[in-house]
Amino acid sequence: MSLFKARDWWSTILGENEEFDQGCLCVANVDNSDSRQDKIIVGSYMGYLRIFNPHPVKAGDEVQPEDLLLEVQLQEPILQVEVGKFVSGTEGLHLAVLHGRRLCVYAVSATLGNVEHGNQYQIKLMYEHNLQRTACNMVYGPFGGVKGRDLICIQSMDGMLMLFEQESYAFGRFLPGFLLPGPLAYSSRTDSFITVSSCRQVESYKYQVLAFAADANDRQEAEQQKHSSGKRLVVDWVLNIGEQALDICVVSFNQTFSSVFVLGERNFFCLKDNGQIRFMKKLDYSPSCFIPYCSVKAGTINTLIGNHSKMLNIYQNVTLKWATQLPHIPVAVKVANLQDLKGVIVTLSDNGQLQCSYLGTDPSIFQAPKVDSREINYEEFDAEMKELQKIIREATRTQDILPKSEKHKDLIVTAEVLPDLDAESQAIDSEVQAEAVPSVTVKITIQSRVAVQKPSLVVCVRAPLAVTRDQFIFDDLEPDSSETVVLSAFLKGNCSPSDLEGDCFVSYNMPTGKLLEISRITKVAQCKFRLPLLLVCSPSPPSKAASHKLTIDTNKPPISLLTLFPDFVDLSQDDQANVLGFQFLMGSKTTLLASKTSQRYRVQSDQLEDLWLITKELTLRLEEHFKQQNCEEFACTFSGSIPLQEYFELIDQHFELRVNAERIQELLSARAVQFRAIQRRLLTRFKDKNPAPLQYLDTLLEGTFREV
Repeated sequence: MSLFKARDWWSTILGENEEFDQGCLCVANVDNSDSRQDKIIVGSYMGYLRIFNPHPVKAGDEVQPEDLLLEVQLQEPILQVEVGKFVSGTEGLHLAVLHGRRLCVYAVSATLGNVEHGNQYQIKLMYEHNLQRTACNMVYGPFGGVKGRDLICIQSMDGMLMLFEQESYAFGRFLPGFLLPGPLAYSSRTDSFITVSSCRQVESYKYQVLAFAADANDRQEAEQQKHSSGKRLVVDWVLNIGEQALDICVVSFNQTFSSVFVLGERNFFCLKDNGQIRFMKKLDYSPSCFIPYCSVKAGTINTLIGNHSKMLNIYQNVTLKWATQLPHIPVAVKVANLQDLKGVIVTLSDNGQLQCSYLGTDPSIFQAPKVDSREINYEEFDAEMKELQKIIREATRTQDILPKSEKHKDLIVTAEVLPDLDAESQAIDSEVQAEAVPSVTVKITIQSRVAVQKPSLVVCVRAPLAVTRDQFIFDDLEPDSSETVVLSAFLKGNCSPSDLEGDCFVSYNMPTGKLLEISRITKVAQCKFRLPLLLVCSPSPPSKAASHKLTIDTNKPPISLLTLFPDFVDLSQDDQANVLGFQFLMGSKTTLLASKTSQRYRVQSDQLEDLWLITKELTLRLEEHFKQQNCEEFACTFSGSIPLQEYFELIDQHFELRVNAERIQELLSARAVQFRAIQRRLLTRFKDKNPAPLQYLDTLLEGTFREV
């Protein structure tokens, strides 16, 4: 390995087709262990939370099962993970997980294990906050100078800073002149929040100013307060840096001063805590992440900066001290203390490559053996051989404490999707406004090679798809036995799904031989299945005109659409080799065309959101076709302009509908209260009169309310 490559100490790849970003990585002693060693906490946009404690036998070893302390899938994408003193009444560390509309705080604890697999870790939800606004990022610290606890500040996508005093919500304030959210940091020395606005300037807001500013429930009220007599939110200091910022970090290694580090698109800034520039460095590359850390030289600070060329540069103030090559582009970087090894560099890529590395070179430990001219003592060799054979026999007798390692898996789960749709639909509670909502049968088989205890099956499909039953619990399975369940999948929501894939997860306990009465090992087996496209759409005549079009370029001659989509052959239609129509159950229609002269395919529809599913199905079927032809060089590309304007309009429309629905719900609730009040007054006033008109009026009011 070259001198200028990062030395791999430990690495792994997280999940499959998962995405990660800047806030998805954290290192801390999250389980409050006595060793005070850091653990690596990683959250993904697919909702997976993982905690690692790497301990390779030698540098570069592959990941071991015991390195993964915890893996759990939460219900929502994870935007950011942080560790701090978030629970009142204790100064222990807890884990804060930020979702789009929820903030959850967990306690991570370990249960002593009885086998060599080690301790078992679990998380316990301490409290959660449901957010009224969509979150972007968060920061924590001793806001207001509190002692022994950390408060949390969340920045929403529309510019509100929401502050939480642990289990309770404190207040929310809108940032003035807000357009798009930027990075956010907290300086404990000045008790200030620091961010970079869309005006490309660094702004600092005092916590006390935020706390005493006039409250506002929405952006319009915040703008009106600028012209009112109430106390408005004012900025403490501003510095124009002339570019967007990727990240902000506040560093304070002593009580005399602190520094604010800002990583821009082309420059790296170090500011004093009053906003004055301490120094800056122009970068000749595109940075991706950074982290400052302490330096051994007084008055200087070291900084790690990763870039899109897979390089990690180490600066001491503005001087480049080292440059090292990484195997991936880092989106997050941390410095951790792992297994008594201080200063381990932890990097994470956007596709889940997690690596712990160090700088420098390994020392040469090879020494030439000394020449031994003495004669061999065969009696000593025989005695040593007998001792070693005795140790081997002892190890052979006790190896049945744990199950013997097998080349094949202990339990296998398979899913088979029947080729034809159900003759009689099994769809239940579907919101689709169609004459018939089809369903398809999925047969799931569990085969066990060994004895397993308490197997449970969970079946997951992407919303708005659903299954007739998603959970199954089985009795204990004997060796070489199997269980089979049958369920049906269908379209439940009135919109097109983003994916037709499904997942099966089976969790089970493995007995550990002689320790059967006291010990079990929990394992998980999983598999994937793919639902047919006919589940959400049917063949239809193609449309000649459409509002939205997407052109896919390939490097191979076009394939007949009858070959790619044999399940959508309609004998009543002509020229189906080059054009096909798809009628979605929701009513919209999409058309697919294959060029006769070029290597292109076009997907068009009047609804932008309907382009995706047909486009994805097309690329998947093309890849499968050329894979069967043993062609490994096939590729699909898109050279057109991305329809961002239409995409943003679709998002705006979605949120407008959501806001209108919430407003209608509020009006309905108020109207219901008014109706009930009218009923009570009339019944009280005319209770001694003829009851027939009152009953009629009561029925009329009830019917009107139900109608609304």
